Amino acid sequence: MATMSSSRLEAFSDGVFAIAATLLILDVRVAPGELGNRLLQTWPSYVAYAVSFLTIGIIWINHHTVFTQIRRVDRLFLLINVGFLMVVAFIPFPTSLIASQLRGNDLEPAALAYGATLTITAGLFNLLWFYASVGHRLLRSDADPRVISGISRSYLVGPFTYLVATLVALVSPTASVVLFGVITVFYIIESSLFGRSA
Repeated sequence: MATMSSSRLEAFSDGVFAIAATLLILDVRVAPGELGNRLLQTWPSYVAYAVSFLTIGIIWINHHTVFTQIRRVDRLFLLINVGFLMVVAFIPFPTSLIASQLRGNDLEPAALAYGATLTITAGLFNLLWFYASVGHRLLRSDADPRVISGISRSYLVGPFTYLVATLVALVSPTASVVLFGVITVFYIIESSLFGRSA
């Protein structure tokens, strides 16, 4: 299977990440009424925006980390990346559902939709990384084995973590949403520590 440079793929991916992060703000709206009160009552949109923006940011950082280890890409890798980016671009939709239902009666399906999206995103990200890394298929010849092992360990738990947080919504949608926020904070800290050690 023919391989190619990763530079165009990285540029395209960065564009999708930027668009997905930008789309999040479009759902932060203030309803008619006294502005001061409406700004305060819009807090669910602020929270949903912040958590999802940071989540997309962490995914982008990790995507960059993957590409620091990759020398070339092939067609299957490109297709996996397209599927992964498709789900990333979808994140603003369940984010808007969470924002609209944080104080509503339908938080459970909103949390399930949000969690399913992040679980699939994490699963596709793992597929992307392990396709490239198993047998050093697409990695640089000088890739540090310790870094490769660290990335693998770090990414592998992602789908299961998001799946658990998603299933919690069946018992307590509010707890599920809180867990998504906690996971985001954990990955911010974990990325910072991994970045220093790498």
